Amino acid sequence: MTDSSVEHLAAGVPGGGLVPFLVGLGIVALLVWAVWLGIRVRRREPRTPRPEEQPRLPPEGPVGDVVEHREPKEVPRDGGRLTPRQVKGAGGASSRRSDDDRRG
Repeated sequence: MTDSSVEHLAAGVPGGGLVPFLVGLGIVALLVWAVWLGIRVRRREPRTPRPEEQPRLPPEGPVGDVVEHREPKEVPRDGGRLTPRQVKGAGGASSRRSDDDRRG
């Protein structure tokens, strides 16, 4: 390449720096608008609770899991299927619990 062709290429775009500048300015304007909108939304939210308003543990300590040992129900082995209405005591309504079965 000769010096004249380089000068010709450099002079070929009259507003070469204007387009990237305008794109950058648009991005900056978009970011400023997003921050402004975020501040407005945050002001409408309820305030965070003070330390005295935070939930507390009960006096007896943390609540533990309940572990139950259930006795198996006998299912008829005649080969037929049972409908949900034919199964008695489903869902633990008739299950027994003792104080030994509870942990916590």
